[in-house]
Amino acid sequence: MLWVIGACGALLVAGAAYAKQSLSLSGMLAAVVMGTIYFGAGNAFWFGILLLFFISSSMLSKLHHENKAELELTYDKTGRRDAGQVFANGGMGMLLVLLNAIYPLEIWGFLFIGVMATVTSDTWATEIGTLSKKPPRSVLTGKILQAGTSGGVSLPGTLAAAAGGAFIGVASWALRAASGMPDHSFLRLALAGLVGGLAGAFADSILGASVQRMNRCTKCGREVEASQHCGQPTVYARGWRWMDNDAVNALSSVIGGAAALLIGFTAS
Repeated sequence: MLWVIGACGALLVAGAAYAKQSLSLSGMLAAVVMGTIYFGAGNAFWFGILLLFFISSSMLSKLHHENKAELELTYDKTGRRDAGQVFANGGMGMLLVLLNAIYPLEIWGFLFIGVMATVTSDTWATEIGTLSKKPPRSVLTGKILQAGTSGGVSLPGTLAAAAGGAFIGVASWALRAASGMPDHSFLRLALAGLVGGLAGAFADSILGASVQRMNRCTKCGREVEASQHCGQPTVYARGWRWMDNDAVNALSSVIGGAAALLIGFTAS
């Protein structure tokens, strides 16, 4: 019965997101599969965190969307998430849900908080940071970059990342209590989300500035993630050829999860 309820709920949410063009068709199908597993194999804690990430990120992606249209042309993926983006953001969490269903351990919960805090922090930082009037700076060199450049950080983006991580941490405290899961202090879970989110978001920026695959526009010369820019195919510029944006997101999630786990077992 839980699996049926999960499938119906996931279809309702994913269908609405598809109608609002937050998800592509492949993204909608992936979200239905993922939501069904989160709810069927987990409970309100796991499914609720996924839902909060998705809803908040979708809302922020529409914030001043007209100002982000040009920047989206430089990205490998646009604001309309496909299956690759859905699994890159929620696939690691889905694995943890399944592991917890098979062999329940407290470590899965803390890893999950860090993973979801990372994808939330990174998305909030991107959506808010690109609206900043001041250009971002390279996380490695401090050099001023064009808005939307991988590896760039800004004060508004960093504050948004911190808010996103803390949001997941606080929500996890409330949802764990509602689900009848073992109790942890508010401070412990809020810190796990905050630290995990920031660690993962900065890992994303560092990977973006160093090893993420970047291409160069043959017309304007700009370094972009996209395979096309200015109506022309782009050419390889730098980074590891296999390290696309989805791979960066997945690896950053692991780092954020590890940071949250560390806080979970050391914070008093």
